[in-house]
Amino acid sequence: MAVRRELLRGLGRLNATSAVLQRARLADPLGGMWEAADVQWWWRRPRATDELALPVWFDEAGPVAAAGLTAWDDTWQADVFAVPSMLDEQDVWAATLEAAAGHPGEALQVLVGGDAPLAGLAVQSGFATTDELSGTAWMEADQRPPVAQVDGFAIVDRVTRADRPHPMIARSGELVEARLRQCSLYDPALDLAVEDADGRVAGYALFWFDHATLVGLLEPMRVEDEYQRRGLARMLLTNGLDRLGRKGARRLKVGFETDAARNLYLGVGFVQTSIDRLLIRPAPHEHRRQ
Repeated sequence: MAVRRELLRGLGRLNATSAVLQRARLADPLGGMWEAADVQWWWRRPRATDELALPVWFDEAGPVAAAGLTAWDDTWQADVFAVPSMLDEQDVWAATLEAAAGHPGEALQVLVGGDAPLAGLAVQSGFATTDELSGTAWMEADQRPPVAQVDGFAIVDRVTRADRPHPMIARSGELVEARLRQCSLYDPALDLAVEDADGRVAGYALFWFDHATLVGLLEPMRVEDEYQRRGLARMLLTNGLDRLGRKGARRLKVGFETDAARNLYLGVGFVQTSIDRLLIRPAPHEHRRQ
């Protein structure tokens, strides 16, 4: 198989990586950590890694693998995005670390599911396993739960509330809506908020429908502290899952980091399919301080 390698940055790299993840999901319905919608969600705010030139591999059908580096608040996340059996994962991992080596002051993290081979590669590269666990869960769309409502609250979306500030601005910055609208999978009708009787935003959730894979993803969801324990998370969740089903999603996916989130998702019918673990490699200067 003839494969060529190109260096891409910005939206070009985002779109190519999205295509890789769509091909990977079609090749393996349950394998791999990420959906195309995940990397598009990460695009919601500017990052130091946006304009890094990172390698993307192409075969005759299009993008087949991509190196991933994503700047978070304290670390950079390293990822291998690849269609199974189409390119050696070790080669993509090596290219990702080579790109990260140009920024030696950054600590690196990688999230791996179960006993994926990437975990072994990370350990060999100096990453240490942490105690931070998360999980992934799936559901067939035709088994989604009934829509829940809570008296005194209403679900709205960015189609009907386009004239108001986006509810994620406080946590994701003023550019969040403009950045989301640059993403091919973003749908304002799936960008939901729950409002109280006075129109105040009590929580929000963003759902993503991938027309290529027919997978629906929830990322993120939050209920504000003063509105918790009223059933609003279930209201947001079930309304969003119903919209995904009506859009044509056949399978639904969610990730979680807390027991409360896990209990919510499994309580409406999701089935956990993996326990995911975080590995970290400190920046060199962090080693010297220890």
